Amino acid sequence: MTIRNILGQASVIPVLELDRLDDAAPLARALAAGGLKVVELTLRTMAAPPAVTAMKNAAPGLLVGMGSILKADDVSRSLDAGADFLVSPGASAVLLEALARSNAPVLPGVATASEAMTAREAGFEALKFFPAEPAGGVPYLKAIAGPFPALLFCPTGGISAEKAPDYLALPNVACVGGSWIATRTMIAAGDWKTIETNARRASLMRV
Repeated sequence: MTIRNILGQASVIPVLELDRLDDAAPLARALAAGGLKVVELTLRTMAAPPAVTAMKNAAPGLLVGMGSILKADDVSRSLDAGADFLVSPGASAVLLEALARSNAPVLPGVATASEAMTAREAGFEALKFFPAEPAGGVPYLKAIAGPFPALLFCPTGGISAEKAPDYLALPNVACVGGSWIATRTMIAAGDWKTIETNARRASLMRV
């Protein structure tokens, strides 16, 4: 499966930070019940690698990616854990090389036109635009659509439920990333009902 295939199954990709492995299964079930098919765990906690398997076992149709990929070791560790795709917040030359070597579906992060060109030259045409709101938001993505017609973006960072539709209306945006669907506070409280409701609203943003 390619990264474009994966992004094509998403409207909003929830960006998740898990502190407890025990939360992985109920979280996955809530997100899947809400109609979401693609999620991103962040590699910021010890629970993240084992949570990939737990989430996929709990919701077999869910595609679980690993985000916050910063170095080559993160690439191998995430793939060994079973991640379906990889997401980085930025993309150094060394990291781009490691991502390309992995042959995995990858979404490298970029924030500028120069970074987008570097990623494209490395063979990547689907990119994470991060941090979306601070880096220029919707106007910026509109502006770079002309010189980069082949590039497809998943903007992430500062995007709320209210702002997401403006991004999704852009032809060079495949989906958006957002943490509002399942915040760290909601997950810690086991508020699966609210998470399922948020997931359902997000899944209907682009039909």
